[in-house]
Amino acid sequence: MGVWYFLILFVGLFFVFKGLFMKKQSLLIKKISIVFVGLLCISFSIFMFSTGSAEIISDLLNLE
Repeated sequence: MGVWYFLILFVGLFFVFKGLFMKKQSLLIKKISIVFVGLLCISFSIFMFSTGSAEIISDLLNLE
């Protein structure tokens, strides 16, 4: 499972760097949304690496 969390982390880092260092003159909303999605991916992967996250997710999804 850790492989998938690392993949999400690297995708999030890619989105953050892509949003921050876009060279084209694109919309500010597009840049902010790409950075926001990247930060969400990074925060989710860091949360899933923490201890006890599996129990929290199973409680949220009502899995037993």
